[in-house]
Amino acid sequence: MQDLAELERRIAAALHRIGEGVEAMSRQPMPAAAPQRDDDGAEDRIAALESELAAERVLAASLRQRIADLEDAPPAIADLPPDVAALYARIDKMTAQLDVQGLEMQRMRKTVVQLRENLRGLRRAQVANLADPDQINRAMMAELEAMRVARLSEVAEMDEILSELTPLITEERADA
Repeated sequence: MQDLAELERRIAAALHRIGEGVEAMSRQPMPAAAPQRDDDGAEDRIAALESELAAERVLAASLRQRIADLEDAPPAIADLPPDVAALYARIDKMTAQLDVQGLEMQRMRKTVVQLRENLRGLRRAQVANLADPDQINRAMMAELEAMRVARLSEVAEMDEILSELTPLITEERADA
């Protein structure tokens, strides 16, 4: 990044010098009826300066683009200091764990909703004297089990989160 800043500074200085040279040449009065001479090489110098200016502009544009790309891109973990890279790795691990647990929780919630619907249907059938009391009992036991599993999953998720956060909190307290 420092190399890019140095190159950009050098390019800006070169462009500034070229601009000053072009301005100085444009401020000089042009002879009105003086015949054009090729032997002094002014046209060659102007052409060389213009081509150099064009090359510098292309280089400056490419460097600006590289700087913009570097600013927009997230840092690669390999390029970060080891302690920061370790934190990023832990964050990625925790994010993956939370994603998996989130999917599991969605499945369990869906199961609980289905079990509750089944139980409501069984209760309606019971009111109409069409249901078997043993069937109602089984549905209620299944719902209770689903609720227990959901609760245990939530507790496990919280324990996992706390186990990952505890070292970070300890480190921050030690640093403070």
